[in-house]
Amino acid sequence: MLRKCLAALAAASVLLAAACSKDAADGQVTLTYMTFNTPSLTAEFWSKSIANAQAKVPGLTVKQLVAPNTDRDAYAKQLQASGQFPDLLQSITPAQYTGAGLLQPYDQSWIDANFLLPQGNAIKSKVYIPPTNSQIIPLVFYNKKLFAQAGVAVPKTWSDFLQACATLKGKGITPIELGGNDPFAAGMPLVGAFSADVLGKNPDWIQKRYAGQVKFTDADVVAAATKVRTLVTNGYFEDGALNVSYADSITNFNAGKAAMYPMGSWYLGSVPKDKWEDIGVFPWPTDDGSLVVPFSVGGSMAINAHTKHMAEATAFAQAWSLDPGNLKSLIEGDGAFPMLKGKTLDDYGVSVSPVFKASYSFVTEQNKKVYAIAWATNDDSLPGSLNNDFFAAAQGLFNSNDVAAQLAKLDTAWASATK
Repeated sequence: MLRKCLAALAAASVLLAAACSKDAADGQVTLTYMTFNTPSLTAEFWSKSIANAQAKVPGLTVKQLVAPNTDRDAYAKQLQASGQFPDLLQSITPAQYTGAGLLQPYDQSWIDANFLLPQGNAIKSKVYIPPTNSQIIPLVFYNKKLFAQAGVAVPKTWSDFLQACATLKGKGITPIELGGNDPFAAGMPLVGAFSADVLGKNPDWIQKRYAGQVKFTDADVVAAATKVRTLVTNGYFEDGALNVSYADSITNFNAGKAAMYPMGSWYLGSVPKDKWEDIGVFPWPTDDGSLVVPFSVGGSMAINAHTKHMAEATAFAQAWSLDPGNLKSLIEGDGAFPMLKGKTLDDYGVSVSPVFKASYSFVTEQNKKVYAIAWATNDDSLPGSLNNDFFAAAQGLFNSNDVAAQLAKLDTAWASATK
């Protein structure tokens, strides 16, 4: 009986091995791919973009894992903790994973051959997400009709901005829309003020923070954050701003319920066509009116360094990243500024608004560009989960006059994250 069982087991093993070999030979591979939905990046977009790239990799099936909200890193870490780290991950913060060896760098020759800023999101000279596009975070979008109604000109300096807010409020117009219930959206004014006032004067500030030469409690940072607190205490945001969702903030601004909207350039994909002529844009203003552009080189997907199907994962990621249809959708639907070599906007066959073109000019023109704090994907990325801490501090500025205390929390979090 024992011999019969061993023989049967051996036969079954041979059959199983043969079946696995056949699957491998047939190229039947399934990859897991973590994505996320936004008002611009819809389930329909992901379905279509996955199908387009999947068609270029024969025998490949892609299983989508959709994050429950826009905090991709939190979901990715949750999946990692449960032993389900995906083969591919969209728009994560690579620096939060590279230290643990979780991500596979792309072949540098492929990066160099295809992208305008090949080192735009490099970490220690290695590229973990292809630099396919860029964003400005934030820009300040404004309603031209409400500005005209209040007799307000586009502000160039911080004092101009405060005066515009005061005039708008005096005319019964809510000056600033904010989707403060979503931490990243609540952080837009602080990202703007920090980028304009701190990074604009000291572009190496993040590297100096890593070196212990500066702190969040330094006077210049406190001054920048105090500007945000001033907007709160002066009543320049809508009532209950921390209870407004990101999605509702878009709806509110498009409906003309507020005059200005600080948001990443992805908002451009949410400007209704019947409002194309009504929306203008300007960068977050500095004290002296100099132009500082908080820039972030975005990208497509990261590859799990331990995937069992590295060749297929790489082929899919490269196909997705270079697909002109995907870039067209990202340009039109998510306000992405394309960063592929040898192409202009016209090459993608896109239809974009005047405010898109005005925003894009800040990317193509020569000006002072800094890596937007809490949004950088390169060596200027914040350590650990400090992005979330930064956004939490921004929310804290709505409820506390102690600006220094909110910033001190960031120095404490930094110390923990860099131990």
